[in-house]
Amino acid sequence: MSVADTIPAAAGLENKVADLSIESNGAPKEHADDDDGNSDNEGANDDEGAAKKKKKRKNKKKKKSGTGASGQTETLTVPVSQLFPNNIYPEGQICEYVDDNKYRTTSEEMRAKDRLNEKQIFDLRRAAEVHREVRHNVQKRIKPGMDLTTIAEMIENGTRTLVEANGLEAGIGFPTGLSINDCAAHFTPNAGDHVVLQADDVIKVDFGVQVNGHIIDSAFTMSWNDRYKPLLDAVRDATNTGIREAGIDVRLGDIGAAIQEVMESYEIELDGKTIPIKPIRNLCGHNIAPYSIHGGKSVPIVANNDPTRMEEGELFAIETFGSTGRGHVDEDGVCSHYAMNSGKHSSPRITSAKKLLASISKNFGTLPFCRRYLDRLGESHYYLGLKSLVDSGIVAAYPPLHDVKGSYTAQFEHTFILRPNVKEVLSRGDDY
Repeated sequence: MSVADTIPAAAGLENKVADLSIESNGAPKEHADDDDGNSDNEGANDDEGAAKKKKKRKNKKKKKSGTGASGQTETLTVPVSQLFPNNIYPEGQICEYVDDNKYRTTSEEMRAKDRLNEKQIFDLRRAAEVHREVRHNVQKRIKPGMDLTTIAEMIENGTRTLVEANGLEAGIGFPTGLSINDCAAHFTPNAGDHVVLQADDVIKVDFGVQVNGHIIDSAFTMSWNDRYKPLLDAVRDATNTGIREAGIDVRLGDIGAAIQEVMESYEIELDGKTIPIKPIRNLCGHNIAPYSIHGGKSVPIVANNDPTRMEEGELFAIETFGSTGRGHVDEDGVCSHYAMNSGKHSSPRITSAKKLLASISKNFGTLPFCRRYLDRLGESHYYLGLKSLVDSGIVAAYPPLHDVKGSYTAQFEHTFILRPNVKEVLSRGDDY
């Protein structure tokens, strides 16, 4: 789930600003995903004349990790616990540390430390397997002509079934983002919205899964027109670069510089014009804490002087955004994403706000939610209460984030953990 890095907060329910999340990493010894040509995500055949890339890159063979267990149904009805009755879920992409951290891979001390985190790794791998199976399924089912509410419910209902949703113990990590074209992030349909996916659209699909508060955050982009392939390639390559550069003691600013260099090496041809692909500089990745999608550290996607370092044991979501526009987003449109802020809050004065806060605390805690989730719980006439909670700072609002109209944006994202002895890209699959 993305967040805006530099946008100032505004008052009011429909005019709140979104925060941006960042990624942290651990440097891998080998990366099999630097050049990932995934036809499922693009939904279109290659068109070499549609766009050009400024500089050539050496293709590397992509390492695959099982996307979708055998035995899953076409309509996502089998919980992953039934597909893995031994409770051993697939590990993600394992990247050995290099340079000053190379000793960690073979250190018995580091391996012993790693075993202390087995429960967390178990929960994360279970959530990651749910994410892989859901996205593997919906990548084949999402088509132009579908209503975005139908797509969102398909993803969310599949996630609830496969993870065996049970309150705060397991379920959806945050609202399903379905952001189209110049909208880069934070759009999910509210009740009554009827947005139909068009054949020339570029859609970002961003959803999360949580088990015991341990969140997997991963996103991909789909298009059905060959001409957008360079945009998707640029962002996928940039995300994989960020993952490759990430590691224990790595500076966040250095990761942003590497991501920017790769992203800006691409260009795209649209309507007879050659357009450079720009990183969206006020969007970024983030670390993830239990029940908190944004843990406090931001991973930029452009060069800056942030000396903050990634640390052993941290969980990060590396996400990059590319644009054919100006490379900057602003809030625009009706808000759908919200999250209760952590910490103690004063009791709301408005009765409707007090009642709504109790429901939010019980069902979501500090996990993000959307209006459709409140509707699903049977909440009604909650707009005044929700506005009061936002205005008082108890709940944060995250409105849609847009680049200039007429532009196109893309996103790819993975979650990884900096284990003491290896970096594990938990959400890696054979799709991206």
